Amino acid sequence: MTDLDSAFAALGDPVRRALVSRLARGDATVSELAAPFDLTQQAISHHVGVLRRCGLVEQRREGTRRPCRLRADQLTLLGSWIDEQRHTWNDRLDSLEKHLS
Repeated sequence: MTDLDSAFAALGDPVRRALVSRLARGDATVSELAAPFDLTQQAISHHVGVLRRCGLVEQRREGTRRPCRLRADQLTLLGSWIDEQRHTWNDRLDSLEKHLS
């Protein structure tokens, strides 16, 4: 289960958002994820670790490879929370508009 606080904190970093975007297109190893960045593989591994710990990414062994996979189901949970907040605020703003009219 994704912890909302740690997931949103993780997504607050632009590198981690870029990694999530890349993984949305398919699985990739850390070295594949590191290719477009001017960062060390160790730095990318750190970012992947943050995403793993908050439940947004999983990593598995395939022989000598360790591909990373985005857990889209966990992103859906974050999206549901955002939608719930949006709905609440839209209702509040509609009530305020009605009150002011």
